[in-house]
Amino acid sequence: MSTAISVRIRDDLAAQLAEIAKETERPKSFHIQKAIEAYLSEQADLQIALDRLHDSSDPIVSLDKMRKHLDL
Repeated sequence: MSTAISVRIRDDLAAQLAEIAKETERPKSFHIQKAIEAYLSEQADLQIALDRLHDSSDPIVSLDKMRKHLDL
């Protein structure tokens, strides 16, 4: 199932999107969906990193210990 969403974007972004769609012979909606998927994935990764950063029970490993563990 899919949902139609209407958005307004700057003219220069619309022109770039149209050009990429033309070059790849894919619809603009394909590229918009891929861009949103990538953005949401990055946001999820960022949230995980921030949660771990603020988790006081998560141990901190020094660079020296990490190198030793990895035999570097």
